[in-house]
Amino acid sequence: MRILLVGATGLLGTAVHQALAERKHDVVTVARTGGDLRFDVTDPAQVAELYRTAGQVDAVASAAGHVPFKPLRDLTIADHQAGLTGKVLSQVALVREGLAHVTESFTLITGVLAREPVVTGAAASLANGAVEAFVRAAAIEIAPQRINAVSPTVFTEALDVYGDYFPGMKPVPLADVARAYVRSIEGRQTGQVYVP
Repeated sequence: MRILLVGATGLLGTAVHQALAERKHDVVTVARTGGDLRFDVTDPAQVAELYRTAGQVDAVASAAGHVPFKPLRDLTIADHQAGLTGKVLSQVALVREGLAHVTESFTLITGVLAREPVVTGAAASLANGAVEAFVRAAAIEIAPQRINAVSPTVFTEALDVYGDYFPGMKPVPLADVARAYVRSIEGRQTGQVYVP
């Protein structure tokens, strides 16, 4: 399959790229500052240009999404907007613009905070919950194309940086998260939120 991998140069994107390449997929990598194609998916105009440049693909896998972590009292409307733009609207644009360019499926990234909130994670919980709701809604409208999300907890390989944000939560190895992407891309289910 020819797969467009967005957020390909980050920690998760690198692991997903490796897993897909090992399975002999043709992976076209996308990131803001690296990869085969350089686009900022938080800009809808760049998302449209990305698809014009990439051409037809079988699947899109998104490993990109940024949200601010601050105490709720310190989160501004601008912070919430940044989280929604960085994680939700960017992925919605990937799907909306991709409907004419993607033959099989979309796999989006969400996260544990949609189900298990933590202190300083309100913006992330909001964004992750929105992505999951969007996946369920889009699944009933875009058939026969499929859409799923992958919802990990903190990565084992990132505990040194992010572990304090996820107290008491069991970490997950990046290889397990990458396998969830493979399941979404190569499987037949739609409207699912995979929890590795």
